[in-house]
Amino acid sequence: MGLWRWLSNSLSRWRERAGVRGLFSGLAAAGAATVAPAAVLPDDKAEAMFHVYDGGGVKADGPAFLVRKKLGERVSLSAGYYIDAVSNASIDVVTTASPFKEKRTAWDFGADWLVGNSVLTLSGSTSREPDYEANAVNADVAADVFGGMTTLSLGFTRGSDRVGRTDRREVFFDDVRRWQYRAGVTQILSPRWLMSLNAEAISEDGYLGSPYRAARVFGAFVPERLPRTRTGRAVKLRSLAEVLPDTALRIEARAYWDTWDVRGRTIEIAGTRKFGPQWLLDVSLRSHKQTAALFYADNAQVDTVFVTRNRQLSAFNSLGLGAKLTWKPAAAWAERYGVQVTGVFERKRFRFPEFIDLRNQRPYAYDANVMQVVLAGRF
Repeated sequence: MGLWRWLSNSLSRWRERAGVRGLFSGLAAAGAATVAPAAVLPDDKAEAMFHVYDGGGVKADGPAFLVRKKLGERVSLSAGYYIDAVSNASIDVVTTASPFKEKRTAWDFGADWLVGNSVLTLSGSTSREPDYEANAVNADVAADVFGGMTTLSLGFTRGSDRVGRTDRREVFFDDVRRWQYRAGVTQILSPRWLMSLNAEAISEDGYLGSPYRAARVFGAFVPERLPRTRTGRAVKLRSLAEVLPDTALRIEARAYWDTWDVRGRTIEIAGTRKFGPQWLLDVSLRSHKQTAALFYADNAQVDTVFVTRNRQLSAFNSLGLGAKLTWKPAAAWAERYGVQVTGVFERKRFRFPEFIDLRNQRPYAYDANVMQVVLAGRF
């Protein structure tokens, strides 16, 4: 499920209201925050995205669509659709099973209410694939205080998943329940500099592994055994500043730890540059390092209660270099409807020093390419 979570996070980043495209307008608006409420509803808009992920024997591609419409001055509704066609021949698959193809579809719906200087959001999502169903409801509130110079946010998600196995060897179904809590603060320090601090906690209960995955004990493959509970916490600090005219620098640092003794550290540095009224370029470098779970073993020499050979629970590090280019046509109709096209490309490198590729008896490593094209406009 690691790929699905990555794709879901990718879609969430695509939908962020405070994304790169709004960077300079947001900084410029900081000076006016004391004379007008900063809490506003998003514009009516429609977006279409096509994405491709190719790496580690996995290829996923498909379209995504988002539509947002205001109802009056205080309510905004949104709906999204996301689809993946997946061809899977990852290291887990080719060493213990046969490559396969499947399709995943996801829907999400949301409603925003503007109440004074606060925005209340209720949303829900559902996704389906042959052996996994995921459903979630979300509640969020963001409030501007101190004359709009500070934004406080709180959120909660309740998720309920259904895990299955679709091959003919056995029939298997189990459940996963998730509770996610988040809080954040964003502070405008000057008209050209803002910082944010976000914290998140997630608790999971149920079947948290894969019915297809095998562990290795004394050289023999056995079904993996994982605890049925997990609690994780994450903290992220972000600094965003316009360091030169039409040039901004973003620095992010994230720390993660959980009850399985997995610990992760992520640092991202990005620069954004406007080239006239039509072009916006964002270049980023992201480094991530993770420690192994307490019960991870490539080839366990002791048969313990819990054991896994899931490479995503092993120690690994990754490095990603990405670029995003946004173009706004100069035509009058494009200006009227806010039409813009965004292209994203990221090259990612993964290294797993404690996970051995059984095909060549070397530590496993692979590279991946991520591509997105987004067409957006107002109506």
